[in-house]
Amino acid sequence: MDEPTETRADELSRLQAALDEKVREAESLRDRHLRAVADLENYRKRAQREKEDLVRAAEEGLLQELLSVLDNFERALDAPRSPQHFERFVSGVELIHQQLLKVLEKTGVVPFMSLGETFDPERHEAVMRVETTESPDNTVLEETRRGYLRNGRVLRPAQVTVAVSPKDSESEP
Repeated sequence: MDEPTETRADELSRLQAALDEKVREAESLRDRHLRAVADLENYRKRAQREKEDLVRAAEEGLLQELLSVLDNFERALDAPRSPQHFERFVSGVELIHQQLLKVLEKTGVVPFMSLGETFDPERHEAVMRVETTESPDNTVLEETRRGYLRNGRVLRPAQVTVAVSPKDSESEP
């Protein structure tokens, strides 16, 4: 009769050992899971910091180039103001304008032409309509404010004056 008790004790010991092994395995898996979650969170924070650093570096580069343009404007404004220097002043301002356009172009910003084009509500903002027979209906006659594209998309629409046909009531007797 002793034999069944020993078998039960052996079985109980074997089951306890298996349980202990499964508990260690579960703790190990839980530990690995917590480390993986922490690693993922650290990765997200690092990626966010790197993204912010890249944006900051790009902004600083652009701002440094814009400061060069500003320096040139200040030099132009400090230049002697007399009729004999007027042409040089205008020429300097035109060069600064070109410099600023090049800085913007490096960021993908370019102006687009509107004069003579057909009015496009995606690219143009009509600020005035002029009745005329000299230009086709919905033709841009004047550009009040230039429009700009950034990487092919409208950054700022142009403000324009648009041609419209004279009203039929004016042509009637």
